Amino acid sequence: MTDHGSPRIVGAGTDRPDIEPAGMDRETDSAFRALSREPAAAARVKMRESVVHWPGAAVDAPGSPGEQRFLFLQGPPGPFFRQLGGELQRRGAQVLRVNFNGGDEHDWPDAPDAPAVCYRGRPSRWTLWIDAYLRDNAVTDLVLFGDCRPMHMAAHQMARLRGIRVHVFEEGYIRPNWLTLERDGVNGHSRLPRDPAALRAAAVGLAMPERQPAIVASLRRRSRDTWRYFSRMVWAAVRLRYPFYRSHRPGSIIVEGFGWTFKYFARNWSRRRAEQTLAAVEGGRYFLFPLQLSSDYQIRAHSPFSCMKQAADYVLASFAAHAPADARLVIKAHPLDARFFGWGPFIARRARALGLGDRLVHLNGGDLQRLAEQSLGVVVVNSTSATFALARGVPVMALGSAVYAMPGITHQGRLDDFWTAPQAPDPAQYDAFQRVLHARCLVRGGLASESATRILVRNSADRLLDREPAPGFRRP
Repeated sequence: MTDHGSPRIVGAGTDRPDIEPAGMDRETDSAFRALSREPAAAARVKMRESVVHWPGAAVDAPGSPGEQRFLFLQGPPGPFFRQLGGELQRRGAQVLRVNFNGGDEHDWPDAPDAPAVCYRGRPSRWTLWIDAYLRDNAVTDLVLFGDCRPMHMAAHQMARLRGIRVHVFEEGYIRPNWLTLERDGVNGHSRLPRDPAALRAAAVGLAMPERQPAIVASLRRRSRDTWRYFSRMVWAAVRLRYPFYRSHRPGSIIVEGFGWTFKYFARNWSRRRAEQTLAAVEGGRYFLFPLQLSSDYQIRAHSPFSCMKQAADYVLASFAAHAPADARLVIKAHPLDARFFGWGPFIARRARALGLGDRLVHLNGGDLQRLAEQSLGVVVVNSTSATFALARGVPVMALGSAVYAMPGITHQGRLDDFWTAPQAPDPAQYDAFQRVLHARCLVRGGLASESATRILVRNSADRLLDREPAPGFRRP
């Protein structure tokens, strides 16, 4: 690696310290000079914090040529990424981190054993910044959660230009008990074969992982991690610590935080109401429509809809016009939807407008797997909940880009035809899909309990370090 030297500090003691990285090329040096001349409110930070913004200041000398050096960007709220970084270090890798906001700092504070730097510049300057940081720190592997966040997308593209491996985490394609971890991209960006014949060929010699005890999960743990993350984000924003940071999530972070608080305290009431609704539905003929989060890039980037409300309007209109008169449509709320938008009143209004009466059922709770298995069919945009139905041979209609949406697995006709003539999955094709999925894309563990995170950390480290030839099979 070319040694670009340490930044030279010019004008110390002023409100706008100028930092001059030595030895950079002319174009990059010009961009970094501009970054240091932000308005005083943005530049008024401790001198040490300003220095570590600059990619020219490598955290330490790079290791041997064969050593893996991981850079972590944003992860899910909670300790998972920090613990995974620690596990990789214990196994001999080097680990770095870039924080974008106060929540990131809370989850991964700077420490000698796991250095973290803070990016406080404008988003428009992020691309050159991260490119220089990747180069100057000899990064071999980039790790991130979600590949459609704007800052992640730019980092991903620059890493590819430099031949750096990119590892993307996301919520599991198959739930519970698994998280997704893929090279280069997930969901609509996944490299899994979509041709049925190619998928079957890739599955030759692969077996399903052995059955293991269920991963422990707790809404309380997930709510706590989320609340801590976003509260630190807001507090840092109030202090102008990250003056240019904008969340990739639409809407108000503060409002969402109150939504999580309300959701936590109303959980018992929601459960009782869901049980009453389920009692009225079970045993009857119904289709299932699981809602997704409008803020999720599964909707925003991998579907034809701009939000989940728009997708719901499309599905409800088709159901009203073409579904059998004796069938109901159960619309299940997403368990992590903490917005104050009233899905219940919205569905009641649409039922009246479409003349559906009690044929539309809103459910805020209940066992999703059981609901899917007992349904006539499941309509999704691209939700992973479809795998519950596919595993039992229940037909699935996918409206957006999904890793499982292919001939032989999902319904290939129109939604209007699905209600009366749904195409069931081919068991052999779905079996091949599952075997390839487990081998290439899934790691066992979870985010909603301490034991689940420990399992996830261990198995993720195995995958990232490529130390086991059969990545679909991990010890518990």
